[in-house]
Amino acid sequence: MNVISDTIDPASKEVRFRSPFKEDGADILQLVRDTGVLDVNSVYAYLLVGEHYSQTSVVAEVGDQLAGFISAYCPPSKPDTVFVWQVGVAEAGRGRGLATRMLYEILKRPACSHVRYLDTTVGPTNEASMALFRGFAAKLDTRCEEEELFASELFGDHESVDGEPHEPEILFRIGPFDTAAIRESAE
Repeated sequence: MNVISDTIDPASKEVRFRSPFKEDGADILQLVRDTGVLDVNSVYAYLLVGEHYSQTSVVAEVGDQLAGFISAYCPPSKPDTVFVWQVGVAEAGRGRGLATRMLYEILKRPACSHVRYLDTTVGPTNEASMALFRGFAAKLDTRCEEEELFASELFGDHESVDGEPHEPEILFRIGPFDTAAIRESAE
C-alpha cells in the first residue's frame, strides 16, 4: 500500500475503513511525514499501533492506497475514555470530512462500547485540529473542555516538526456521549 496522491472524495463509497495491521506501519509513518505538521514517531511506534491498538485505531483506504490514519487507545486509568494520539489525512483528502468519518468509525467499534469521552491533545497553533475536535463535539451535541496538559518546557530541547521549540499540548476532552446512540445512528 502507498499513500494516496490524487484527489479523493472521502464521502464516497470508495473509502474503506479498517483496523490497521502491523504491516501498515511503514505507510503510516510516510503519511505522518507527508502531513508536515504531525510529530513523526519511529516506524516501531506505528508497528505497535497495528499490533496492540488496532481495535481503537483506524486507517482509511481508497483502493490500495492509504488516505488517512488515526491512532487511539483506551488509557488503563480512564476506562470510559478513548485517547486519540494522532490524526493524519493525506493531502488529497484534507478538508473533506475524512477525519470526522474516521473518528465516528472508532467510536462505533466494540472496543469503544464503554467509552463516554474522547480525549486528545492539540498544539495551540494547529487550527485545523482544533476545528476538527470542536466541530466533532458539536456534532455529538456535547461539551469540549480545553486545558493545557503538557507545558512546552516538558518537551525539553526537542523541537517540533518546523524546527521551533515544541508548543504546549492542549487537552481536548469531549463528552459525555453515548456510543450506543452513535452506533445506532450509523446503521
